[in-house]
Amino acid sequence: MDFTDSAPPSSPSHTKQEDDYVTPINVEEHETTCWGCGLRLIVSPYAPVFKCGWCGAVTNHNARKYDNKYFWLRRLRDRCFVIVLLLFMLFIIGSGVWAIYPVFFSMGYFSGIFQMTITVILSIATLVTYVLAAFRSPGVPPRISWGSYPTMGRGGLMDYTFCNMCSNPKSPDTHHCRSCGMCVLDMDHHCPFIGNCVGAGNHRSFILFLMSAVTSTFYVSIVSSYVLIQIWPPLRHIPTVTLTWSTILAYLKESALPFLISVERLPMRGFVLIYLFFASVSVEIGLAVLLWQQLCYIYEGKTYLSNLSSNSNGNDEVDEKDCQNIVRFFGCSNPATRYLLSFWNSNKSHKK
Repeated sequence: MDFTDSAPPSSPSHTKQEDDYVTPINVEEHETTCWGCGLRLIVSPYAPVFKCGWCGAVTNHNARKYDNKYFWLRRLRDRCFVIVLLLFMLFIIGSGVWAIYPVFFSMGYFSGIFQMTITVILSIATLVTYVLAAFRSPGVPPRISWGSYPTMGRGGLMDYTFCNMCSNPKSPDTHHCRSCGMCVLDMDHHCPFIGNCVGAGNHRSFILFLMSAVTSTFYVSIVSSYVLIQIWPPLRHIPTVTLTWSTILAYLKESALPFLISVERLPMRGFVLIYLFFASVSVEIGLAVLLWQQLCYIYEGKTYLSNLSSNSNGNDEVDEKDCQNIVRFFGCSNPATRYLLSFWNSNKSHKK
């Protein structure tokens, strides 16, 4: 076999030089400073998001700073909407008192006083809880020291991010609201109906407002329908006949005209009652759905935003679903409540 054309084997010294060859890097180009503790870190240029190994702060170089140019316009819009809703609630209360209670007082003095007392209690509860939810601070995150190594201890800013709008650290359960222009602790959502965020500071007031509003609208729908039946003009008597398709159509034709005549004879109080009934039913359905959703999140130990973030991250792990979450939310810590909840939980464990 001929080996004249084969390449000569590489020398050991040449192989050693290739193995020892290292690409030099410029440390200054990969060096950055942690915003939490101020320590200088060396990170990869392909890692715009990184966590400090000392304080645990998360740095995101791709974070955008949103334009805050029209912040005052959004706040003005929210406050104007709050004033409009307050005037609407006062209109509903005033028109309901004008349209309903003369009929109750004509039935009896005790009936009128009883219904008036219920109205005053529900009206005050709804208005007070609405004002508290709209004008109370939604919850400001606590101030912490940051920016220097001696001040910030190990793990003191674990999973904290930096808010470019507020220029302050932001905990994992804190979110920045562009409409309110501030970071909100345990933020649930920004509600345009109260012109404010729902957070740790006013979440309880918001839930109490939903409860009182649903109860009030249910009461208005029942009372307005009852009074409307009492004051509706009587229809013309139609003799009873055998029900067939022809008789049903004839009955509808004959009853349409008396109904229109009765509507024409209906006083202004009746039209106000019709409006109160349909307005209260529609508002009641929407608020009841929102209240049920909020109570489900509280039962699961979550907020609306935390539920969205867990779903977007593909994290199916949920907190323990327990009635204790609702008790802690409302601050009910008396012995009777603890006994009822322990009895409820024991029944659930036995059923399992």
